[in-house]
Amino acid sequence: MPRAQESTTNRQTLNLRIKPEERDLIDRAARARGKNRTEFILDATRRAAEEALLDQVLLSVGEDAFNAFKARLDAPPEPNERLRKTMRTVPPWDQA
Repeated sequence: MPRAQESTTNRQTLNLRIKPEERDLIDRAARARGKNRTEFILDATRRAAEEALLDQVLLSVGEDAFNAFKARLDAPPEPNERLRKTMRTVPPWDQA
C-alpha cells in the first residue's frame, strides 16, 4: 500500500538559479493568484511553451489554394456599408 506522501505520478525536479528579488516578485504574484511558487511557475511556463509551439504551426496547401489566397489578399476590399461608414468616420485625432 503506498504511503500518503508518495505520489502515483512520476515527477521530476527542475532547479532554477534566480536573484532574490526575482524570487520575491514571483512569490508575490503567486500569492496574488492564490497559488504557491511551484504552481505559479508551472502555469506560466506551460502557457509560454504552448504559445511558442502554436507560433510554429505550419499550414500546407496546394498551389491552386495558395494562389487563390494570395489573390484575395491582393484584391481591393469590396465596397459595403460597414466600409463606407468607416471611411466617413472622422478619426479621433482629427476631432476638435
